[in-house]
Amino acid sequence: MLKSLALFVLILCTTFVVNNANIVEQTCSKTPNSALCIQFLNADPKSSTADVTGLALIMVGVIKNKADIAVSKINQLGGSIPPNQKAALTSCADKYNAILVADIPQATEALQKGNPKFAVDGANDAVIEANGCENGFSGNSPLTAENNVVRDASAITSAIASLLL
Repeated sequence: MLKSLALFVLILCTTFVVNNANIVEQTCSKTPNSALCIQFLNADPKSSTADVTGLALIMVGVIKNKADIAVSKINQLGGSIPPNQKAALTSCADKYNAILVADIPQATEALQKGNPKFAVDGANDAVIEANGCENGFSGNSPLTAENNVVRDASAITSAIASLLL
């Protein structure tokens, strides 16, 4: 009897993990970059037990992390950037500040309160801000990698939050 119960629990736990892996894959398949989505979500152990709202919240955390990295790079570049790029760098600092103090809190609160439309809006705003930073350099951006990853994470987040509408 005890062996039967242990086997049942093992099968149940295995099924739960497989089903949650399927949730990540199924959810990510509906985003603009499913491979990157899976990579981001699988990097967070909470994704193995998350529902779609939880996955969206994890992605908001990814945006925050990537935006923090961009801000660090902006701060590092501050003293060494050519004078003709200083205005673009200042603009990027403002754009990333908007992501960190407005877009991310908006998306987080919206998801926590069950109002995904505002999470979609916050994530879409972050896409616009990252693209604006990149475009401000007219093709010579020292922040291309950071802007691209924030843009991609934000677009993925928007797509996941859209599934909740």
